[in-house]
Amino acid sequence: MKKEAKYVKIDSRNRVTIPKQLAPDVSHLYKIYEKSGKIILEPVQEIPKEEQWLFDPKNKAIVDELKEALKQKANRSIDLSSFEEK
Repeated sequence: MKKEAKYVKIDSRNRVTIPKQLAPDVSHLYKIYEKSGKIILEPVQEIPKEEQWLFDPKNKAIVDELKEALKQKANRSIDLSSFEEK
């Protein structure tokens, strides 16, 4: 469903207020850039700091073990031996 265009003004501190009609779809973090003379606001999904380690390539083995544990949980047979301290 296409939304109707809204017009906004830039205030004295170079801020723009997003209209209430768009509020339900508003993200809290945006990537902003200029393209072909237009200012583009692109919503970005931020990864919480406490979850960023999951996306670090050096932790791939741990993430793979967690995924396997979740699969086992779904099948109701959980093997926790791979998480024991060595």
